[in-house]
Amino acid sequence: MTAIRSRRPKWAGLRALAWVIAAGVLLPAAAAHADAASEAAASALIDKVSGNPAQLRVVLQAMPKGGDLHNHLGGSVYAEDFLKVAAAKGMCADEAISRIVPGPCPAERQIAAMAVADPFTYARLIDAISTRGFQKGIGPDLVSGHSQFFSSFGKFSPAFPGETPRWLADAYASAGRNNLVYLELMYNPDRLSKYMAEAADEPLDASMLAASYKRELPALEALLGDTMADVTRNDAEARKRLGCGTKAARTGCDVAVRYLYSGMRGVAPAMAWRSLLAGFALVHRDPRFVGVNIVMPEDDPVALRDYDLHMAMFRFLEAKYPDVKVTMHAGELALGLVPPLDLEDHIAKAIGAGAKRIGHGVDIAYEKAAPETLARMAREGIAVEINLTSNAVILGVEGGEHPLHLYRAMGVPVTLSTDDEGVLRSDMSNEYVRAVTQQGLHYGDLKEMTRAGLEYAFVPGASLWRGHSFGQPVEPCAASLADAKCGAFLSGNEKARLQARLESNLDAFEQGLGRFETKQGSKGD
Repeated sequence: MTAIRSRRPKWAGLRALAWVIAAGVLLPAAAAHADAASEAAASALIDKVSGNPAQLRVVLQAMPKGGDLHNHLGGSVYAEDFLKVAAAKGMCADEAISRIVPGPCPAERQIAAMAVADPFTYARLIDAISTRGFQKGIGPDLVSGHSQFFSSFGKFSPAFPGETPRWLADAYASAGRNNLVYLELMYNPDRLSKYMAEAADEPLDASMLAASYKRELPALEALLGDTMADVTRNDAEARKRLGCGTKAARTGCDVAVRYLYSGMRGVAPAMAWRSLLAGFALVHRDPRFVGVNIVMPEDDPVALRDYDLHMAMFRFLEAKYPDVKVTMHAGELALGLVPPLDLEDHIAKAIGAGAKRIGHGVDIAYEKAAPETLARMAREGIAVEINLTSNAVILGVEGGEHPLHLYRAMGVPVTLSTDDEGVLRSDMSNEYVRAVTQQGLHYGDLKEMTRAGLEYAFVPGASLWRGHSFGQPVEPCAASLADAKCGAFLSGNEKARLQARLESNLDAFEQGLGRFETKQGSKGD
C-alpha cells in the first residue's frame, strides 16, 4: 500500500483554478496539483503535531476528506438536539432521569424547565441517552459500552419522529464542518419502516422467499411513489433549514449526499424480509438511494440465529435487482462478547452473499478463513468501513487490538467513517485524530483512506483513477483536469467529479500549510 501513497498525478503547470462544465453547473477543477514537496510538508506537519492533540485537531479538521460511507441518521443526532425537540413538544424525563417520555409530568421533570432550572439533572439525562457519561467513566455500575450505546436509541426515540428534515440538515452540516465531499447516509423513509413493522407474525424460511416476494411486491411498489415524494420534501426542507441556494447558505450545502437503506437483522424473519425487500425495491427505483445495508446488533440472539437466512435473502434479492449495490455490517463482534464459534465466518458469509463493502469487520482475525477472506477483499476491491470510536466504545477494541493495520497490510481498501457520531460524541475529524494518535498513521495513510472514501463509494459514474491506483488518472485526465477531454469525462461521471473536487481541495490544503505553523513550534515534538 505504501507505493500507492507515493504516486501523484502529473498535472503540472496549472496555477489558477480551471473550470469544467458538469451537468450544467460550473464546478472547480483541480488547480495546480501540489508537488511532492507540498505533500511532504503536510506529512511532516502532522507528524510534528501528533503529540499535541489540540493542534492536531486544528490541522485535521481543515484536512479535506472524501466520503463518510457508514453513518446512521438516527445515531448521528446529538442528545442535546433531541432534548431541544423534546422540550419544544412538552416532553419529559422519566422518574429515573434515564429517558425521554411523552408529557404530561411534574414540573421538575419537564425537559424545557429542567434545561433552565436544573442543569445538573439535565446533564444526567444527556449521559443517559448517549455514551457521553460512559466514555468519561461515570454512570451506573455494570453497564457496558455495548449496552449503553444500543439502549440509547430507545431512550431518545420519542423525540425522533416527525423531525426528519432537521436531522438530515444536521447530518449535512456536520459533513460540511468536517470538510467532507460526500456523505452516504443510512436513512429509512417512514412509510417503508411502517411497512416493515406491519409484517405478519408467521414463519418464513429460505424456501418460502420466492412465494413471499410474489405476494409482497404489488403492495410494496404501490408505496414507492409516495415514499420518494416524502424523501424529496424532507431533503428540500433540510436544505431550506441550511439556507442552501441563498447568500446565507450554511456549511453542508455543497456536500454531495446519497442514501443507503438499512435492513433489520434483530427482528422476526418476516420483518427482516420486508425490510430488505423494501430496501432493494427503493434503491432500484430511486437514484438517490445507492445501496442496501443490514443493521442492528450482530450479537443479538435473533440476528445470530437467522444470520444464514438473512444471507439467503440478500442472494435472492440480488438476483432480482442486480443493479442494487450491497454493503453489510459484518464482524461487529469481539472475543468475549459472543462465544468463539460466532466469530468464525460472518465476514466471509457476507462477502459470499454479495457485499461489496464490509462495515466494521472487527473480528476478522478470528475468522477461520481469515487469510482467504482478506485476499479476496484485496483482489476484488471490497473495502472495509472502519469506525474507530464506535469500535472502542461498543466493543472495547482499540489501539493495537484493532485490525485496521491487518487490513492495510493485506492490501484491503480501508475507509474511515463515523457510524453514530451523535450517540458516540464524535465526528469525522475525531476519527482522523484517533487514526493518528491511536493507530500511528501518517498523512500519506490518511490521504489514501480519504481518497478511498470516494473510490469505494456507491455514487454512480466511473472513477478518476485507473484500476483503483490513486495518483494514476484515467487517460482523458492524465495530462490535466482542465483538458477538454477530461472535462467531457467529468461531466458524465459523478464519482470522478467528486474525486476531482477532492484533489483540488487537497492541493489547496497542502499549499496553505503555513497558516497552521506556530511561532514557537509544536510542544508535541
